[in-house]
Amino acid sequence: MTTAIASKNQDSGSSNKLLYIDNIKVLLTILVVLHHTFIAYTSSEGWYYNEETSILGARILATACISINQSFFMGYFFLLAAYFTSSSYFKKGISKFIKDRLIRLGTPILFYSFILTPFMCYLVYYFGKEHHITFFEYLSGYNSWIDLGVTWFIAALLLFTVLYAIVKKVFKITFDKPIAVPNSLSILLFSIILGIISFLVRIVFPVGWILKPIGFQLGHFPQYVALFSIGLLASKNNWFDQLSEKTGKQLKKVVWFCLLFFPVFFIVKFKLNTPSSWFSGGFHWQALLYAVWEQMIGLSILTTFLIKGKRNWNKTSKLLTKVTRSSFAVYIFHPLIIVVFTLCARNWNIEPAVKLLVMTPLIIIGSFIFGSLVLLIPGIKKII
Repeated sequence: MTTAIASKNQDSGSSNKLLYIDNIKVLLTILVVLHHTFIAYTSSEGWYYNEETSILGARILATACISINQSFFMGYFFLLAAYFTSSSYFKKGISKFIKDRLIRLGTPILFYSFILTPFMCYLVYYFGKEHHITFFEYLSGYNSWIDLGVTWFIAALLLFTVLYAIVKKVFKITFDKPIAVPNSLSILLFSIILGIISFLVRIVFPVGWILKPIGFQLGHFPQYVALFSIGLLASKNNWFDQLSEKTGKQLKKVVWFCLLFFPVFFIVKFKLNTPSSWFSGGFHWQALLYAVWEQMIGLSILTTFLIKGKRNWNKTSKLLTKVTRSSFAVYIFHPLIIVVFTLCARNWNIEPAVKLLVMTPLIIIGSFIFGSLVLLIPGIKKII
């Protein structure tokens, strides 16, 4: 999420070579908005305001999209952020580096928890639940002040980068010997190992279990830690430029295999009467199968996107530049846009799945327009 900021630290030639990373970041930001809009209109919980669809096919399709999305999109953000971390650290030094991260990452966390979350919850309370009281009356009974919401990612990134800086300073770890870029087999084997590790972690911390109040889903953190570490290695060894077309083609086949395999989970669920929770964690073979599948498709997708992006998306335009610059603001404020739009359409007496089709493009466009407007506020660009 901080790649736009970090890329400014590169020389102009390097920046031009990495335009595709900014474009991938825009795509990931759109996926974040889609992810939460899908949850709002297809689930009974998991968002500030939900309208659950009654169409089984829509729920199944949304579950598939959410599962595939979850397999790579947040881990991808950690990978890209880490890619620019070391260059920023060496340019600024540990003190300025940590101070800069505390301001740029800490400020959005505080704003979201203490201002944005109470306001969104009030909107749902007033319009969604029709308790017509004033905002200050609502705040008098509000007790969830530490609620990071989507800024859990920013908090985790802040934690990772500060730990990186401390370890770098204290232990003075260096990797002078170049590490060869991974091929498709290495990436596939790594994804299987990562899936097994995720399975073991999820025996204790299943998917859906949240570390309150900061919002960390520890069941996903093996991937986040791994991809942040890989981002550091990739930057050190220039892996992004070295990934081959052959690797991309081979991993694209893995993606298709995993997509075709996904219906197996529904067959296991309905034919064997398997509880959904058994896929999320615990000592169940279903949890192991799902965890390995998740990492295989996730790492294959993100690597394929990197290779395709380097080949086809390494360009920009005035519109793309503006959209890229507003991506961080979109990430922070898109929950507000989703809440406002879904509440505005709450009295539209139509199936939520149809609402999803109509509202999704409006929410995406609205999020980027609002993000661009936020950047016009004096001083905001110094933070986001």
